[in-house]
Amino acid sequence: MDFWNNNTNGTNTSSINNDDLNIPVTSQHGTRSLSPYLNFDPSYLQENAPEFITLEDNKQRGRFEHAFVHIGGASMIGASIGGTLGFYRGLKATTLAGQTGKLRRTQLINHFMKNGSTVATKLGAVTMLYNGFGVLLEYFRETEDPLNALGAATVTGMFYKSSGGLRKCVMGGGVGLALASIWCLWNNREALSEIRHHRMNPA
Repeated sequence: MDFWNNNTNGTNTSSINNDDLNIPVTSQHGTRSLSPYLNFDPSYLQENAPEFITLEDNKQRGRFEHAFVHIGGASMIGASIGGTLGFYRGLKATTLAGQTGKLRRTQLINHFMKNGSTVATKLGAVTMLYNGFGVLLEYFRETEDPLNALGAATVTGMFYKSSGGLRKCVMGGGVGLALASIWCLWNNREALSEIRHHRMNPA
């Protein structure tokens, strides 16, 4: 193998004689060329497979897949809100009691942890009931639409307040229905805007 050749100017340049590398350039007679660096046959590659994964190729996640995110998020939000309120109440209580130093810090931590865990548990339980009823409605109705959200929220409110009597049960269902209605209107605001636009400007 000759790696160094003299050119006309008398300087040495590096060149490689490809005939001496002893690397096959084709896998078989009449087939595609092999890569001289990786030494594989490109015909083995699946050219029909998609090069990129697009969102259209993935099936949209249902309510059951979203339930875990909703429950965890609701618990974290409840812990944050409850802890903040508990800390504020602890500040007022310790100030009125005249507590200072380590005793006050301990009371503040107790208020923060107790109130935060209480609100997180309640909000997480309500979210779990809502998603559970929503999954059942989606399964039996075999579709996912705003009616599932409205029905799940109404039943959740009634079930959560069922121990307080019929009146509180109905009130809980009404609150759940109202909150779900606001949520559905907000999520479908673009569709509602288009409907209103078509009614005001009919073709």
